Amino acid sequence: MKKSIYLLPLIILMLGACSSVKVVSDMDKTIDFTKLKTYEYYGWADNSDLILTRFDKERIEGAFKDEFTKRGLEYVEKDGDLVVLLHIIVEDKSRVSANTSGYGNFGYGGGYYGYGPGWGWGGGYGGYGMGMSTTYYDEIDYKVGTLVIDVYHAVDKKLIWESIGTKTVDDNPETREKSLPKSIAKIMAPYPVAPIKE
Repeated sequence: MKKSIYLLPLIILMLGACSSVKVVSDMDKTIDFTKLKTYEYYGWADNSDLILTRFDKERIEGAFKDEFTKRGLEYVEKDGDLVVLLHIIVEDKSRVSANTSGYGNFGYGGGYYGYGPGWGWGGGYGGYGMGMSTTYYDEIDYKVGTLVIDVYHAVDKKLIWESIGTKTVDDNPETREKSLPKSIAKIMAPYPVAPIKE
């Protein structure tokens, strides 16, 4: 098995750019969120922010603040109606990609019909079994980030809303600067109070 390390930066960039955030959320349906107008920021659970650069940490915190502001919630240093806690996990992942190359003797190969990986009818060779093909396997390493926001009711300290977003990590800081606010907007989308239309 061949490990294509030299392709890794490009592959991670492509995955990060095209992958969308997968979001799951849950809430306490007995709470009237429209009556909760202020929130305080507790911080990051288990010091998980230590894996972030200062810039990404500020981007994430700033994007969440913007989303709460859009919903009419005001940040306060203490005595807020809500307490917000963040948590992030980054996991190393890998997947195997198979690439087949070959040639055919009867015109079905060569990728003219778009079937399979650029070599015709799926198997990488054409005709009636008289061609040859070679399959290469690339092991691709990448990172998956999971960002969790927990919202607690300040009075009884109960968790009342949670949203979890999972996405392939983009290694390009400039792309992350643009994509993080969009990702966090999706994580905040299930919040029971919709953004105020301008």
